[in-house]
Amino acid sequence: MCGIAGILQFTTSTDIIPEQILHRMGDAIAHRGPDDAGIYLSRRQHLGFSFRRLSIIDLSQAGHQPMITPDGNTCIVFNGEIYNHLELRRQLESAGYQYRSRTDTETILYAFDCWGESFIERLDGMFAIALWSEHEQVLRLFRDRIGIKPIYYAVQDQRFIFGSEIKAILATPYISPEVDTEALYHYLTFIHTPAPLTLFKGVRKLEPGHMLKIATDGSVSERTYWTIPSSPSGDVDMEDEDAVCSHLKSLLIESIDKRMMSDVPFGVFLSGGIDSSANVALMAQLMDRPVETFSVAIKGQEDTNEFAWARKVSRLFETHHHEIIIDDSGFLDLLPAIIHHQDEPLADPVCFPLYHVSKLARDNNVIVVQVGEGSDEQFAGYKSYHRMHALMTRWRWVSQLPRSFRQALYSALVPLLKFKKVDYRQNVIRNLLDGGPVYLSNALAFYDREKEHLLASTELARKQYPSSTEFMESAVSRFSAQDHPDFLARMIFWELKNRLAELLLMRVDKITMANSIEARVPFLDHKIVEFSMGIPEKLKLKNGVTKYVLKKSLRGLLPDEIIDRRKIGFAGSGKNMLTPEIFAHAKSLLLHPHHQYFNQEYVSELLSEYERTRINYTPQIWTLYNFELWHRYWIEGDTALQL
Repeated sequence: MCGIAGILQFTTSTDIIPEQILHRMGDAIAHRGPDDAGIYLSRRQHLGFSFRRLSIIDLSQAGHQPMITPDGNTCIVFNGEIYNHLELRRQLESAGYQYRSRTDTETILYAFDCWGESFIERLDGMFAIALWSEHEQVLRLFRDRIGIKPIYYAVQDQRFIFGSEIKAILATPYISPEVDTEALYHYLTFIHTPAPLTLFKGVRKLEPGHMLKIATDGSVSERTYWTIPSSPSGDVDMEDEDAVCSHLKSLLIESIDKRMMSDVPFGVFLSGGIDSSANVALMAQLMDRPVETFSVAIKGQEDTNEFAWARKVSRLFETHHHEIIIDDSGFLDLLPAIIHHQDEPLADPVCFPLYHVSKLARDNNVIVVQVGEGSDEQFAGYKSYHRMHALMTRWRWVSQLPRSFRQALYSALVPLLKFKKVDYRQNVIRNLLDGGPVYLSNALAFYDREKEHLLASTELARKQYPSSTEFMESAVSRFSAQDHPDFLARMIFWELKNRLAELLLMRVDKITMANSIEARVPFLDHKIVEFSMGIPEKLKLKNGVTKYVLKKSLRGLLPDEIIDRRKIGFAGSGKNMLTPEIFAHAKSLLLHPHHQYFNQEYVSELLSEYERTRINYTPQIWTLYNFELWHRYWIEGDTALQL
C-alpha cells in the first residue's frame, strides 16, 4: 500500500515541473508510505510523479517506485495489491519479459507494455494506478473495480494534477481550497460526497471501474472497464440453494487465501460478528501460526461492547488477541487528526474507534489487516434492507394505481406530509404516490424535502442542482435497464456504488492509512460481487433472516451462536458518540458558523428540539457538525480547530 501523486503539464504551457512541488505532494501523504519515497520527471520535464511506499511485497530497493521499463518508455506509480500477479508474471516471463524484482508493480508495468489498456481487465486486486507512456505522451489513471483505493484529480491552469488523497493536490500552488456547493448539496443527504464529486471545487474523484486517459494537448477522456453486473455470472444454478451456498463458500476461501500474500505481519479486525469471524476462521485454517486479532470498545458503552463475542472467537480459533478500550472524552483531542486524514467530511463516527484499533495493530507491528466491509451490502445484512423490502412489498399496489389517481391522492396528502423530519416510511409512501424512488440509502441525513428547510433563504437554495433523488435515480436507472433486476438488487447496487465505495471504503482507506497499515477486503473480491449480484433476493432475505445465503454457507465453520447473534455494528453508533461534551462542542460551532450555507433558524431549531425531546436527530447533527469542522480546517485554515 502506498501513496501516489503527479502532475502533467500540457503542451500549451512552457513551464517545467519543479521537483520541490513533487516532494511537497509526497510529503503531504507520507503517512501512506513511511518506508521509501521517490520522484520521476519525464524527459521534457512536463510529467512528474511522486511516490510514498509502504513495503508489503519485496521489501528490498528493487521495489522502489516510480518504476520504469528497461527501455525508459513507460513509468508507473501504483497503490494497492494485485493478488494474481504471480500468475500474470509467469505469462509475461513466457513472453520474454525479464524481471528485476518480486513486486506486483513490475507485473503491471510489463502487462501494460504487453497487452495495452486491456491489461486492466486481467488484474485481480485493489488498486489506483498511474502509467506514463513517453512514446505516446499520454498519462493513464485506473481505479479498481469496487473502489477500494481512491484517486483524485484536477484540471487547472494548463495542467492535470492527481493524488491518492486530496491533500496531495492541495500541496501544489495551483489549487486553492473552495467549497463545491453541488457536492455539499448531496453530502447533506448521503453523509458523504458521491463520486465523481468532491467537496473541493475543481477536484474530482475517479469512479470505481473507470480509467482516465490524459494527453499533453489537454484532452481528457474517460471510459468504464467494469460495472456491477445485474445478472448471474458462471454456471451455478441460482435456484439450487445448496449449490449457491457451496460456491459462495469456495469463493470466500479463495478470496481470503490470496489476500494473505504478504512479506510483513498481518491480522484481522475482529468484532465477533459473522463477517470478521469468518475472516478469522478461514485464515486460521490456512495459517501455520496464530492469527493476530484486534478489537476495540468504547468505555461506558456496554450495549455496543462486543469483547465477549470477540474473545469467544479468539479462543475458538486460538488467535493472538489484542484489545483496546477507548474513552470518548478523547474524541475532541483527536478531531484535527481525523479531519486532516479524511480530506472530506465522512459523517460517520466509526472513524474514531477505527483510528484507535488501526493504531493498536500498527503498535503491535502488524502492517496488513483483513476487514469485513462489503458483506452487509451484498447480502442484505442491514435491518433497513428487510424493513424497506417489507414496506415496499406491502405498498407496491400504490404504484400500480392510475397516475392521475396517485397524483390526486398525493395532492390531498401533501398538507399532512409537510413535516421537517422525514423517516424512511414516510419517504417510501410519499414517493410511491408521486412517482419518485422509494430507496436512497441505508444511511441518510437530510432528505431533499428536509433540505428545503435547511437551505431556505440561502445562496445554496437558489442553485439549480439535480436533487439527490435524481442523482441516485440516474445511476440506478442505467443498472435497472440491463435486465430489470428486482427491488432488492437495485438497493444493493446503489449501496455498492455509492455508500460502500465512497463512504465505508474511504473510511477504511483514510483511517487505516493514517496509521500506515494496509486494509484488505476479502468480501469485495470482484468474483464474489459478480456472483452475489446474481443470487435471487429470496436467498438473501428469507423468512425474515438477513444474509441468509451467507449464514447458511458458513454453518459448520462458525458456531450458530456467532452466525445468528444480533448485529451491533463496529464499536457503537453515532447516537452513542453524541455525548454531552461532543454535543456542546457541535452546538457551539453550529450556532456560530463562519459561512452562510445553512438557514440558522432551522439549525437552531434542530438543536433545540434534540435537547428538548431527545428525538434521534443524530445523523443530521453529525452531518452538519462534520461539515463545520471540515470547513474550519480546510477552507479557513484553522488546523487546530480552535473555537
